[in-house]
Amino acid sequence: MIFGVLLKKVVRRGNLTLVTADGKSTTFGDGSGDPVTVRLHDKSVAYELTLNPYLKLGEAYMDGRLTVDPPATIYELLDLLTGNLGTSFAGPVFEIYGALRRMKRRIDQHNPIGKAQKNVAHHYDLDGGIYDLFLDRDKQYSCAYFQHPEMTLEEAQLAKKRHIAAKLRIEPGMRVLDIGCGWGGMALTLAEETGAEVVGVTLSQEQLKVAQRRAEERGLTDQVEFRLQDYRTLKENFDRIVSVGMFEHVGVGHYAEYFGGVHHLLTHDGLALIHTIGRLDGPGSTNPWIAKYIFPGGYIPALSEMALAVERSGLFMTDVEILRLHYAETLREWRHRFMERRAEAARIYDERFCRMWEFYLAGSETSFRNEGMVVFQMQIAKKIESLPLTRDYMLEDERRLNARAEAPRHRLIAGD
Repeated sequence: MIFGVLLKKVVRRGNLTLVTADGKSTTFGDGSGDPVTVRLHDKSVAYELTLNPYLKLGEAYMDGRLTVDPPATIYELLDLLTGNLGTSFAGPVFEIYGALRRMKRRIDQHNPIGKAQKNVAHHYDLDGGIYDLFLDRDKQYSCAYFQHPEMTLEEAQLAKKRHIAAKLRIEPGMRVLDIGCGWGGMALTLAEETGAEVVGVTLSQEQLKVAQRRAEERGLTDQVEFRLQDYRTLKENFDRIVSVGMFEHVGVGHYAEYFGGVHHLLTHDGLALIHTIGRLDGPGSTNPWIAKYIFPGGYIPALSEMALAVERSGLFMTDVEILRLHYAETLREWRHRFMERRAEAARIYDERFCRMWEFYLAGSETSFRNEGMVVFQMQIAKKIESLPLTRDYMLEDERRLNARAEAPRHRLIAGD
């Protein structure tokens, strides 16, 4: 069986047993670690996996044509496979396949204004109850910041927002733009804790409804405005710009447009903070399963791709931080929470959706543990002298925000 030859080449460490549709069993690896047993339930699965494992593995699991014997799960299978491969391809044929996908990525990631909204709706306009099953109470759908290993997800997501706020050096009364504001958590926190006036823009109808409702509930409608609007249509200026988890949806062909837009929207001494998933192994292409089922038009950038676009935009990179494994820990929490409430997800959608979401969360987590995925936080400015000469202010502001949270809470307004 050709698929067995492929597995023998890939699985050098670990303990993987493959049971084919005719009942034949073969074990791969060096026998180390906990055993993982995979079953194929029709004869065509092995053929499909041999030709295109990067797409067909996820599809076969979604369709129930490939299963993993308990107590192992799809996570253990993906961890075993990606742990063996790392940032390498499964073989020279797949290196060629990857190169071809890189060649056509500008076509795949073409995100003009109308198409960008459709791509966002594909993922973010799902029934909102799905996200309530696994996100923190503030509905932060991006990497948390685990300052301490014992932090809860809620604590780590709040720490993320304050970590970013400290880098932005926001003063009361400043106008802040949140590009891709999600369900509004970042915008609302910045308004409450820094006294800023915030405009949040999203392309998701569902996210907009939730964000606007939350602003009303917290009495912040005079300080925070949420809009269904593409950032490329904005004509205003802002003292600060923040963008968390949105840059992955821009598309490599639109990087110049994106940073040009940031330059245009910032005031003369403005500052921006871009928080995005990034890859450490250089430019690549989006996994075909992720592109088809989860994030159409999406792409995770290499730092070299971002840096080149910033350099050509007239902006200055003033700070870059790389968060390692924080997203892996975030995804672990999401995966555990989702599995605890999986039956509710099945009632909202169906079993196939649940298997798709399991594969998505498990695959994403293993990519951060084994495949060189990280998070970049890039601070950029229009003027090189806009900030203090050292990073000490970031630590001081972060401590101040944390200390203020422990004191009696009050809203800041300009002049406080």
